Formats: sequence, structure tokens, C-alpha cells
Amino acid sequence: MSNQPQSHNHVVVIVGGGAAGISVAAGLLRRHGDLDVAVVEPSESHYYQPGWTLVGGGAMTAEETHRQERDYMPDRATWIKDAVESFQPDENQVTLVTGDKITYKYLVVAAGLKLDWESVSGLEDTLGNNGVTSNYRFDLAPYTWRLTQEFSGGKALFTQPAMPIKCAGAPQKAMYLSTDYWQKSGQSADVHFYNQGGAMFGVPAYAEALEKVVSDYGIHKHFGHNLTAVDGPAKKAWFETEDGRVETDFELLHVVPPQSAPDFIKASPLSGDAGWVTVDKHSLRHTEHANIYGLGDCTNTPNAKTAAAVRRQFPVVVSNLLRDLGHNAEEALYDGYGACPLTTESGKVMLAEFRYDGEIVPSFPLDPRVPRRINWYMKRRFFPWLYWNVILAGKDWNKPAPKPRPDLLS
Repeated sequence: MSNQPQSHNHVVVIVGGGAAGISVAAGLLRRHGDLDVAVVEPSESHYYQPGWTLVGGGAMTAEETHRQERDYMPDRATWIKDAVESFQPDENQVTLVTGDKITYKYLVVAAGLKLDWESVSGLEDTLGNNGVTSNYRFDLAPYTWRLTQEFSGGKALFTQPAMPIKCAGAPQKAMYLSTDYWQKSGQSADVHFYNQGGAMFGVPAYAEALEKVVSDYGIHKHFGHNLTAVDGPAKKAWFETEDGRVETDFELLHVVPPQSAPDFIKASPLSGDAGWVTVDKHSLRHTEHANIYGLGDCTNTPNAKTAAAVRRQFPVVVSNLLRDLGHNAEEALYDGYGACPLTTESGKVMLAEFRYDGEIVPSFPLDPRVPRRINWYMKRRFFPWLYWNVILAGKDWNKPAPKPRPDLLS
């Protein structure tokens, strides 16, 4: 019996079963349960990735961040357990790795991004050994916590690559939690932050507040430094700068890898010069194909790539799709909202909220630049609950948009 490629047809095809894809599928079916929706996703596992920072800081277990994909795939959606090979938007068609083809009336691309570990020479050979770790992987976040506890002095390096990356605050969250642990346990540490960019954060008001956090910890900052090579056994790392190559030793190295769109998107007619799916930043509709939408980490929208952004993006895509399909739905627009709960120490979080053009939009009538214990509770307890029970369920709380705080701009 031969396994000949098959053809499938669905009204709405969603590529990606992560936070963005599942929330759109669930949101569509919550409002119109008879809609023909298919989700293309090969993985059996689903992860709450924002929790990995807490795993690396000893405040959460890795198991708490893991669920089975089947438990969150909407019952009325067709789950296609395959991966995309290519797009043929002029034919309204997607080709899968198995050779199967899917035609659609509307397509939603929510495929996430790619972690380019291989772009740093020697990194893949030493990850998880020789004091080299990263909270950007489920299996490595516990190693970060182990290294933090076992650290006995010397240089601890924390790196951040060129933007855009998933959760731009995560590289320094790891650094703050480890440094806080060492200071509270009386362990001497020579901590260095190597950032390819030129500031602690993309929004100036938060960057200024984080400068104080770094100063209080005594952390050494190195801007314009891009990690290019690692020798784990020799405990050496190399960075490229405008002035040439820099070498340094380490006892602990926390790496955030360069990131890009998935290869099948970069090679597709849906992407622009930078490789991301090109969409209108407000409607999230593709710039050339009116029956295609994109959201989440895979698009070129100039917002922070965070779960908080997905929470505001998915209702926009759901509403606009239903409107396109002739249902009673209003046109919706995304304002670029994103949020980054910056864990500045164990027990305190600076809740950075902002939207397009760096406009600060805090949800609470408090100075968002001040780390607070209530924000730690939200980061540790409320946000995971919100993710599993609200976002993945496709529920739009219709919460009014936060009011801007122009007095905090600098």
C-alpha cells in the first residue's frame, strides 16, 4: 500500500499550534462553532515559555510549564499533525512536509520563530555542559538554576543578540535572578552583560530604570558586543565589536541565541527582505494577499514578541476573519501593545507595558518603573493561569486599552 500525497480543503487553515495559533482557532470556534478550522502543528507538546525564566531562577519547575497539545487543541478544530514545507498563496495552497496539500479560503500564519543556535560557533557542542546554559530551552532552564546554586565565584556572562528576539527582557531577567541569589547567599560574583544593542531596553523610561538596577548589582555592561563563538571546555567566549574581536573567560555563560523567522517562511513568497511574514501592523492582514493574516513571533510588526502581544493580537485576527467571512463582526486594529514582566530580583518585578512608538501604557495607577511584589505574584501565579485558561481558550476579555502615560516618556 503506497502513501500517496493527499489533498485537503478547509475554510480557515492556521499554521502553528503555539499561543498565537491555538488562541485564534479557539476564538473563531467560540464565536462560530460550525466554522471549518484546521490547525497545522506537528508537536505533541505545548510549553508556557515565559515560565522558563522562573525555572532558571528556581521559582518554578520545568514540569509546570509543560502540557500536552491535545489538551488545548479546540475539539471542533481539525488537527493536522504535520509541518509546512512551502506556501503557494496564488493557489490558496499550503504544501506539507509529507507532500500533502491543503487548500484554504483564509490562511493564518502563526509559526513562531527560529532559535539560531548554530550561528554561534561551538555553542551547540557545549550547551548543557561546561557551565553553558540558556533559559530559551525547556531542557536547559533547570541547568541554569543548578549552575546558579553551584556557582563558586569567577566571571558570569549573560548575552543578548541583535533584535528582534522573543521576549527582549529575558536575557537580563536571568541575570538579575542569578545575581540576586548570589548576593543574598553571600557568594562573590563578577557579572557581565554582553548586549549586541546599545541600551538596556528599547523604551527609554524603562531603560533608565534598569540602568539603576544594573548599577545597584554592580554588573558590568558591554554594549555593541555580539557573541560569535564559544569553547566550553576551555571556558572561553568571543564577541565581535566595532573595534574587533574580544575574548573573555567565564565560569558561567547564559546565552540567548540569535533568532529569525522559520526557514520555510524565509523562503516563501509571504516574507519580506528580513524573512518575516509581512503584514499591516494594525490589521495584521498580509500586505499582498488579502486572505492571509499573520500574528505572533513570525511577523514583521514592530512590537515586542511576547505572549502579552499575542493576547492583544488574536482578537484582532478573529474579528477581522469573521468579518471577511460575512459574519457580524467589527473591523479590529492592533495598537502594538506588548508587556515584559522584568524580574529584577526574586520576589519583585518591574511590569513594563508599552505599545507602538514606545508609548507607555500601564494597566495600573502606579509608576511601572518601580519593581513590586504584587507584580511578582502576577508573574508567578496569575499570568500562567491567564495563559492556560484565557489566551489558549480564545477568550477576549474586552479589557479597555490602558491609558498612555506621556509623563513617563524620556
